[in-house]
Amino acid sequence: MNRRQLLKYFFNLSILSASSSLMKVNTSFAKHSGKVVILGAGWGGLSAAKTIKMLNPSIDVTIIEKNKNFQSCPISNWVIGQIKSMEDITFSFNTLKNKYAINFIHEEASQIDFDKKKISTNNFNIQYDKIILSPGIMLDYTNIENWNENSYEIFPSAWKAGNETILLSQQIQNVKDGGTVVLSIPLSPYRCPPGPYERASLISSYLKRNKKRTKLIVLDANEKIVSKGALFKEAWDEYYSDIIEYRPNSGVVGVDNSSKTLMTDFDDIKCDVANLIPAQSVASILRKNNLVAQGQNWASVDPFDFSSSFVKDVFIIGDSTSQSSVGKVPKSGYIANSMGKVCGLAVVSELADLEKLTPSMINTCYSLVSPEEGISVSAVYTYGSKDKKIIKITSGLSPNRSELIKDNAWDWAQNIWEDMLL
Repeated sequence: MNRRQLLKYFFNLSILSASSSLMKVNTSFAKHSGKVVILGAGWGGLSAAKTIKMLNPSIDVTIIEKNKNFQSCPISNWVIGQIKSMEDITFSFNTLKNKYAINFIHEEASQIDFDKKKISTNNFNIQYDKIILSPGIMLDYTNIENWNENSYEIFPSAWKAGNETILLSQQIQNVKDGGTVVLSIPLSPYRCPPGPYERASLISSYLKRNKKRTKLIVLDANEKIVSKGALFKEAWDEYYSDIIEYRPNSGVVGVDNSSKTLMTDFDDIKCDVANLIPAQSVASILRKNNLVAQGQNWASVDPFDFSSSFVKDVFIIGDSTSQSSVGKVPKSGYIANSMGKVCGLAVVSELADLEKLTPSMINTCYSLVSPEEGISVSAVYTYGSKDKKIIKITSGLSPNRSELIKDNAWDWAQNIWEDMLL
């Protein structure tokens, strides 16, 4: 068994073990159909949809997703670092449509009528028995002075894979030798804790190879590197000490579009390329439909099945969920994938009037520190009946950086894309 086959085995093990356990309870799923609508075709939504269809093909599943292709946020840093292209991280939904008979509506949803169990887009009103909301995050620029609609192209975040990823990649490629690149990191929690630091590493690696006199200033609103800190710091000291200038406690508070300047409480930094990653919060559709408590930034759910704390037959998964209700799990693609499987299994159980299984989840997060080496962290989670939250039962951090971990990262990405999309 080679490395990719081994990783694929562990991917499939979690859902197969869960489904086989449920099959022992009741093998007549086909008698219990229903309509499930899923908002969002990201890591959580796709995982939930495929899980439901694998467990009970008779359930009608519809995904509402405005984008017509899947573009992966994990690995998108490799595009910005000039290692991969957007084509490498862009995939079709055709297999889910044709093989699993999952319906897609490529529009943006606006309103949910919980009493009538109906969600609306511009052209459709879709009925549901259960609805799973996996809308991702909202990028919050409200605390950045002078921000306006023209700022997106000047200070792209590229924190949702797509056009801004391409734009930032091109800006990095075209930056003048001897120029200044700035990358800003918001206060935690935010999507993908190690993501900005991997991005800093890969940008620096590109500059070191191609624009040796160009500097990267990292403005971190946190007091230190929030994930895999010692490993990132060690790599930066060895490889990029003459490129990276790391400034903790330096959140961006304003911008000047005309001069391409980022403002902190301490300095104004004029730059040639600026990657501004803003603060993040729950997706706006959840707040608009009163699924978020007043004054809170994230949606509260029951971590046993990810049902909403406020409305029956509504489930919320992925980055929009609140750590205060779920537990201390990172806002990562792999966690969203795990949440989707747990939630999908719970929805099938509810429709069949079966007892739900105790959830378990896994997370592995790979980060490249150069095109040749990577680092990783992994954890296994279960539901703590005492705390009524998802708790970590074991974890591990790679002791050092290595080429093997870099290779594992690409194998992991290919396997999890297949797990969701094929």
